[in-house]
Amino acid sequence: MPGNSLPITISEIRGAACRSRDDRVAVEEPLEIRLGYETASGRSESSISITMRTPGHDAELATGFLFTESIIRDPADIALVKPCGPPAPDSGNHNVIRVELESGVDVDLDRLQRHFYTTSSCGVCGKTSLDALRISGATRRPLDDTRFSRAMLTTLPDKLRAAQKTFDETGGLHAAAAFNPDGELLVTHEDVGRHNAVDKVVGTLLSRNLLPANDLGLMVSGRASFELMQKALMAGMPILAAVSAPSSLAVDLWWVFCVATTSTFMRQRNG
Repeated sequence: MPGNSLPITISEIRGAACRSRDDRVAVEEPLEIRLGYETASGRSESSISITMRTPGHDAELATGFLFTESIIRDPADIALVKPCGPPAPDSGNHNVIRVELESGVDVDLDRLQRHFYTTSSCGVCGKTSLDALRISGATRRPLDDTRFSRAMLTTLPDKLRAAQKTFDETGGLHAAAAFNPDGELLVTHEDVGRHNAVDKVVGTLLSRNLLPANDLGLMVSGRASFELMQKALMAGMPILAAVSAPSSLAVDLWWVFCVATTSTFMRQRNG
């Protein structure tokens, strides 16, 4: 499997001066997620997602995606996760991963209304209705005693930035992290797609039996979009913290599913 960054030679121009120097770029490759599951007529396989991602933690990406889309709800639903080909640089289908579900797990792909196609820029495209979340089983969060202090929240952007090792090399990756009320980053992942970084975090929490994460928050390096709010909601997280502004639909989603609970937005503007 390739690393998270690759070496390149660039031309650096400063005024009239131009020189060549070494640099690194973030790796971006497609990943196809295939789902194996039981039907009335036997085992079946469906290709449910193609996403542009940074290789690494593909199993967590796949299971996190399946969880936030309500296709799986528990680690026990998963029989195995495996790549479908040899590692790179072999020309086989190493950019395909298969998730086999246990017998008896009900899979209703028709409920999702379309074949998934995701990209590094837009995530699950065309998801513009809050009704889609109700169909997937999202409900308003119950009121609990989890609290996140303002003082702690303001420390998170610097902590997340310090954990972005590949960003330091390339300047080209998003990051996401799960944090506790003490401000400790429990899980951190980078990816060329912001939604992939979140799915990797959710998949890791799933593998550790930490979902629903009612006592954890989600910190992201970009804007607070509808899609990322949706993933935090499906993971049971009561707060989404972001370094950039929320979108209008993310705000609508917060009001519908999270108002009158501990959920909130935290935003820090540059400068």
